[in-house]
Amino acid sequence: MLRRSLLLAACLPAVARPVGVLAQERPVRLVVAYPPGGSTDILARLIAPRLGEGLGTLVTPENRSGASGAVGAGVVAQAAPDGATLLLDSGGQAVNPFLMRGLAFDYRTAFAPVTLLATLPLVLVVRAELGVATLPQLLDRLRAEPRLAAYGSVGIGARTHLAMAALLRRAGIAAEHIPYRGGADQVTGLLRGDVAMGFTSIALSAPLLREGRLRSLGTSLPGAADSIADQGFPDFSIGDWLALFAPAGTPGATVARIAAAAAEAVNQPALRPRLDELGLLPAAEGPEALARFLAAEREAMGALIAAEGIHLDG
Repeated sequence: MLRRSLLLAACLPAVARPVGVLAQERPVRLVVAYPPGGSTDILARLIAPRLGEGLGTLVTPENRSGASGAVGAGVVAQAAPDGATLLLDSGGQAVNPFLMRGLAFDYRTAFAPVTLLATLPLVLVVRAELGVATLPQLLDRLRAEPRLAAYGSVGIGARTHLAMAALLRRAGIAAEHIPYRGGADQVTGLLRGDVAMGFTSIALSAPLLREGRLRSLGTSLPGAADSIADQGFPDFSIGDWLALFAPAGTPGATVARIAAAAAEAVNQPALRPRLDELGLLPAAEGPEALARFLAAEREAMGALIAAEGIHLDG
């Protein structure tokens, strides 16, 4: 009976698995382009379990940080386009092409956009001791006292740098940029009085705002009651964002499947309080929307970097 069953099975046509469709037994490697503890890493670990459920497999975050996200991006750029390796990256995707030379991959062609996951408004903050309560007051103070015109960021070309550069350019104010090693160092420098102002994340600024040590003068994305766009700078919109990418050449059906699972993962109601703490606004709309968004971001960031003459060597 057993021999007969085996012969019958051998005569049946093989069922081919569609190319690029994830097998349930095959784990997915989610490369996080930034170090542990930041918004990118936290989001990856929050969505990985539900993303795995949607794909029917295990999704394991793996931090590969360095060079403003270029190290992790390079890992995924060289991976097989089979859906088993994904990249969770941020706004560096739209900035690094204009600042970095000699990369082993081209940001514009190395990746298949999967979906935007979330946007991250920045908050413009000053020390409470500075004695200004509104953005117009700050700008008037900087014009009257140019020596105060210094601001911090988390690094050259970071969104905290570009947002401040764009705002001051529109206000017609020249200022010194002081890059720090990270968000915590930037805020420490601000509290110490090394700089007068700076954009930072909601997560970093919220405790100090509650304690009254910092004062918020506006948010960098439109839509909020205190947005910079509503304070004399129409259309001002420079925030950070987090998105999912696959290696170029990943089949469209696989990309669509991952995008749908990612949207479900980031929009799960249980995550909303945690995302609110981080200042993350879910924005998963699929590959076509991310491709359009990324094209607009690269155009805007490239123009700003050129106008400001920003280089990685300062």
